[in-house]
Amino acid sequence: MISLRRLLTFLALVSAPLFAADGWTTDLKAAQQQSRSEKKVMLMNFTGSDWCSWCIKLKNEVFNTQEFKTYAAKNLILLEVDFPRNKPQSAELKKSNQELQKKYGIQGYPTLIVLNADQKQIGELGYMPGGPKAFIAALEKLRK
Repeated sequence: MISLRRLLTFLALVSAPLFAADGWTTDLKAAQQQSRSEKKVMLMNFTGSDWCSWCIKLKNEVFNTQEFKTYAAKNLILLEVDFPRNKPQSAELKKSNQELQKKYGIQGYPTLIVLNADQKQIGELGYMPGGPKAFIAALEKLRK
């Protein structure tokens, strides 16, 4: 019988390529599995990464900062649900993203859905001024 430790190590190695260097993934199933196994909150970022000015501003002011990256590595599973105009995506990813958009009733960008480790929605955020400190504070309120 395979030990739990070996299984988790195997899963981590297999799913590692699905996660970008900055911690974001586009793979919903992998993100859900990691959220459950690590008991971490999942942050779903519904974005128009190459055209939405508020999305780009959020990425530059919050997500690209070392403060947020450090916080996220310890506390979050990051899922990017992107609706780009110029960046190519597979048909499968487009379909998955559209299904998530419909499921959560997303009507504008950026919209950030926060799920607990049981995949229950515990909050919704958008762009907010104040950089990573304000954003992390808002996430902490939802996590409590």
